[in-house]
Amino acid sequence: MLAVIIALLGIVNTLALSIAERTRELGLLRAIGLQRGQLGQMIAAESVIIAVIGALLGIALGLGLGAALAAAFTRSQQLTVVIPAAQIAFYMAAASIAGLVAAIAPAYRAARMDMLAAIVAD
Repeated sequence: MLAVIIALLGIVNTLALSIAERTRELGLLRAIGLQRGQLGQMIAAESVIIAVIGALLGIALGLGLGAALAAAFTRSQQLTVVIPAAQIAFYMAAASIAGLVAAIAPAYRAARMDMLAAIVAD
């Protein structure tokens, strides 16, 4: 659970830095007609993408290292690696939900940004 909390804080930090660096871009998007809700959805989508890519990399690395470790421990026996598809699907869904939760604060901050001040910001 602690690792999940740290991962969520990492996603929030990444999004907050992304919003700070793209202040002018976000202001221009708002000036040409992007609604606050649409901006929030865009930030949430970025967060979910970050979370899903992290989950995919973690699952691939975990399965690969787990299979290698199982092969190292069972040299004299037949190697049997079971991949729990339902559990992996649950983790992917949980990562997506966690990405949405992590996007709440940065998306709110980006949506409430004054568009004229954002355009002028350097």
